[in-house]
Amino acid sequence: MSSPRSATIVVLHSRSGDTGRPPATDVLEDLAEVRYVTEKDLVSALPGADVLLVWDFRSHALASAWPAAEALRWVHASSAGVNHVLSPEVVASEVVVTNSRGIFDAPMAEYVLALALALAKDLPGTLRLQHERRWRHRETERLGGKHALVAGTGPIGRAIGRTLAAAGMTVTGVGRRARESDPDLGTVLPMDRLAEGLAAADYVVLAAPLTDATRGMIDAAALSAMRPTARLINVGRGPLVVQEDLVAALTESRIAGAALDVFADEPLADSSPLWSMDNVIVSPHMSGDVVGWRAELVALFHDNLTRYLDGRPLRNVVDKRHGYVREGAP
Repeated sequence: MSSPRSATIVVLHSRSGDTGRPPATDVLEDLAEVRYVTEKDLVSALPGADVLLVWDFRSHALASAWPAAEALRWVHASSAGVNHVLSPEVVASEVVVTNSRGIFDAPMAEYVLALALALAKDLPGTLRLQHERRWRHRETERLGGKHALVAGTGPIGRAIGRTLAAAGMTVTGVGRRARESDPDLGTVLPMDRLAEGLAAADYVVLAAPLTDATRGMIDAAALSAMRPTARLINVGRGPLVVQEDLVAALTESRIAGAALDVFADEPLADSSPLWSMDNVIVSPHMSGDVVGWRAELVALFHDNLTRYLDGRPLRNVVDKRHGYVREGAP
């Protein structure tokens, strides 16, 4: 990428909440013209802009606003997943897409470990009994010695694999390519051997990107391949799971439980049976969000912006055809 020496940035944010305007953006304003907009003003803000920071990770507005992006050269997603910006037009274009790989790895791995421990030790049951002022002794399970299948071989999946292994679990991975003796995930199975991996796992952890190959990967057939004692943990993307099939499997005790941080439709509807199931933990898409995460996202984008202005290679460039950053990329 040749050096542009100047930039006009559009920051797409939500009206309020977690995806409101990013903090401490004065460092960006020192380097470029910055236009802050919500979805309704994106079309009017894009003309003449060469950089788009998609701060609102729930927004799919770029697809409909694309005709106005005649000068756009670079799109940065303030998330690890990029499916919300990869419309067919973006994929076919020469626009570079980058993501926020590296910010969420360790926090999400810690969160997955916490969820696995909570399920093994029945912490939700303990809290319910405490609320009811009931003293009921139970036996719980060991986490050490259990087998975890981690779907997703990117940095988040790798951090999860290392963390679960440190807790004494045996780890196997599932990814696009098979390999033996992976340093973080042990044996990595290809996607066409998913059922084999599911059948051997006590915990199935989803940390894969949402692509055509992974959408609905956990459906009725996959759930039938799991052990009745197995638990499902999803910190990847909601549509990796066919939610109706999961509800049926949990209701019929075909698997032992689930911990879900992401859902096909967010927020999760009040009417969802998942809210009231004793063997389910529901959290509001927060597994990677630790104190200071927004500032870290801005710092990553600022570093990439200086690279862009200097004409140096950008960090975390996404393979737009597959929706992930290639291993070994800067």
